Amino acid sequence: MMESRQRKLADADGSSRADTEGSSTDARRCGRKLDDGSLTHDGGAGLGNRRHAYTVIYDTKRSPAIAIELRADHLRSPVWTSFGRSPLAVATKGESSLVEGIWTVRAFTGTYGVNYGRIADNIPAPEKVVSLLKAVKIKNVKIYDSDHDVLTAFKGSGLELVVGLSNDHVKEVNASEDRAMEWVKENVQSWLPDTHIRGIAVGNEVLGGGDQDLEAALFGAIKNVYKALSRLQLADLIQISSPHSQAVFANSYPPSNCTFNDSIFQYMKPILDFFSKIGSPFSLNIYPFIAYKSDPQHIDLNYALFQPNHGILDPITNLHYDNMFDAEIDAAYAALDAAGYGKMVVEVTETGWASSGDEDETGASTQNARTYNYNLRKRLFKRKGTPRRPKIVIKAYMFALFNEDSKPGPSSEKHYGLFKADGSISYDIGLSGLSTWHASSSSHSLKVTVVFQFLSLRS
Repeated sequence: MMESRQRKLADADGSSRADTEGSSTDARRCGRKLDDGSLTHDGGAGLGNRRHAYTVIYDTKRSPAIAIELRADHLRSPVWTSFGRSPLAVATKGESSLVEGIWTVRAFTGTYGVNYGRIADNIPAPEKVVSLLKAVKIKNVKIYDSDHDVLTAFKGSGLELVVGLSNDHVKEVNASEDRAMEWVKENVQSWLPDTHIRGIAVGNEVLGGGDQDLEAALFGAIKNVYKALSRLQLADLIQISSPHSQAVFANSYPPSNCTFNDSIFQYMKPILDFFSKIGSPFSLNIYPFIAYKSDPQHIDLNYALFQPNHGILDPITNLHYDNMFDAEIDAAYAALDAAGYGKMVVEVTETGWASSGDEDETGASTQNARTYNYNLRKRLFKRKGTPRRPKIVIKAYMFALFNEDSKPGPSSEKHYGLFKADGSISYDIGLSGLSTWHASSSSHSLKVTVVFQFLSLRS
């Protein structure tokens, strides 16, 4: 009976879909009561050649089952996996199902997250950042390295973190399995389970970046990191990925005509083969702002900003697109289909709009940034797919949490933040429910008036 219930609980995006009626009744009949009023049920499920014990935790006020404790001989301590919409102070380690043939690791809970970049000399300390993220209910966070100060700050926070193996380390990890093992032990294993590391992003926008030696090393680095995770019995708990830019595509218009760039496909194909086997997504950074500023004469600003517009009709598929974000995702799906990887899911690892820029950066403004991010948030919370993949819910990480004053490149690179360096909001994204977040230290105090209240990422 419990195995059947687990099948209902574990759907593709990790959210609970079980029938709520009767769940707490089942728990009362076969479980034991905890001090907090929740109920448990013990059971077991197979994974490969291992059998895992689990405890299902029920919140009797908000059934169905909302958490699973996974206990196994090869794990040093229990691993908590949450499924429902309102966890009971549970340390979430990695969303997955416990039934043979369904087990998949998910690095993303809900549909919305944020990139926490730190190329700046004036942003709040990591401890204050954790307080801010919790206040505005952003649960999914991605960083570009594995800074130990950040990992320490996230300890016990309940926030779900994707760490990065930066481009600077890709070649050395590719060259040595021992170095990969050392990196994983130092920057992942040693922080578990208190810091909820949900994934590792190996490199960032490597393919199409112009460094052929780095491009050639990427797949080897991915394999070696995965081997290290496997040997440490962590591959079932932590997702591995590698974000790409639009440079990996030869074209993207119309969406159905998109294919991979021939110059990078020799490096892309083995990665796609490998990710298909282990169930990792195709990670893509999408910036309608960059597309618009490069060709404002031919791209409708409203189309780029999710505003009302006539949209475009793909003449090959006859699918209609009313925003560039969806069109660029479907262009990626078209490229994957053409290359033979039609079952792979696209996940957006960066998207955003600059609130300021150089004189020649058309469209970089506070108003446009607010409009894009406000409408993006609404789009994601609808939990809908795209015209080409209507049943696959879009998930995306916003870029970025803070403006970063030390970033190189055009001025726009310094102005993608939801928050300014002093902790104040960059612009009002229009959600009701005002709250105030205070953070102070011996050197300074921060006061941020939060004028948006994110919906629960577990809904």
